[in-house]
Amino acid sequence: MHLEKITKTLPKFIEQQHDIYIAENIHSTKSKKHLVSGKRPTASDTSYQTNDYLCLNNNAYIKEKHIDAIRDNTESMLMSGVYTAEAEDSSAFEKKLAKLTGFEECVVSQSGYTANLSLLQAICTKDTNVYVDFFAHASLWEGARIAGAMVHPFMHNNIRHLKRQIQKNGPGIILVDSIYSTLGTIAPLVDLVSMAYEYDCALVVDESHSLGTHGPKGAGLVAELGLTEHVDYITVSLAKTFAYRAGAILSNKKTAHCLPFVAFPAIFSSMLLPYETERLSATVDVIKSADNARRSLFSNSDYLRNQLRNLGLSIRSESQIIALETGDAENTEIVRDFLESKGVFGSIFCTPATPKGKNIIRFSVTSEHTLEDLDRVVQACKEATENKEFYFL
Repeated sequence: MHLEKITKTLPKFIEQQHDIYIAENIHSTKSKKHLVSGKRPTASDTSYQTNDYLCLNNNAYIKEKHIDAIRDNTESMLMSGVYTAEAEDSSAFEKKLAKLTGFEECVVSQSGYTANLSLLQAICTKDTNVYVDFFAHASLWEGARIAGAMVHPFMHNNIRHLKRQIQKNGPGIILVDSIYSTLGTIAPLVDLVSMAYEYDCALVVDESHSLGTHGPKGAGLVAELGLTEHVDYITVSLAKTFAYRAGAILSNKKTAHCLPFVAFPAIFSSMLLPYETERLSATVDVIKSADNARRSLFSNSDYLRNQLRNLGLSIRSESQIIALETGDAENTEIVRDFLESKGVFGSIFCTPATPKGKNIIRFSVTSEHTLEDLDRVVQACKEATENKEFYFL
């Protein structure tokens, strides 16, 4: 066989798989692009697409600390974190975050996604019952699946359904988000803690959308509610309020000791570099002193939620995440294009982030949105409610 005369093509089963996906999810839209791919906002538009809730991405102090750390770092740490897991001292960032949240230990991860996968690999076996809220982050579901656990979903924020599931299947691990990333609803954490005690369950709370924004000095919603001693684990994506690509697990000493040697993302991925954790350490300092920004964030969120409800829109949000429920793909595309034509940009959530036919347009409010920015959303949505070409659920 003369390989130089052969043009390599993909196997037919892969071609067919791609063709089906493209036909169903790209060529089916009016724009012939995936539903999440709208226009890009310009400087004259108002955008609600970033999760940088306290607007720390361009914080001068954090940037300067990051630059200094890059310049001063001489270690080559391009290796698995397992090789430093037995080091006597954790990083300054890990110590600060553990102290802020009130947990014994903090273990950094490459992302919030890998934080959830790592934790669940460390605490689950094939015999473990896992109870997961329908709307919990996909990484919690995936972590339980990879760990081979027995997964039992329960209806969103429905304590009675959770209770029935536990009574039927026995003790296990309860997985929830503190603030849910789709509708912006808040988990009934007090009731969940009571349920965990009553049925001898562990409770894992993903605080990706509340650490930094809620609680004393940004310690999170668990801390705000006085539940720190009653929650077993907190996980977090640091790509939200912390404005960086990383994740963290807050835990007890024993789990933190075992996790680096058990969890595949910890073993088979390179560790965060020293200058990255130094940036995150500086970010903790800024977040702890950001009470004014948090007050502004809550004020902005309250205002937008109330104004949209006054228009008759069904807004289930209890937080800085505010969603318009737009139903199927065709309607969602029309609503998105209408809002973008008014200079208002949100983020489309569709399958697999939401169930099929349950799409949303999400607005992530920040501390630096102005009243003019918020009123622009309200006015665009007011005009949208008067338009007969599309609908809101």
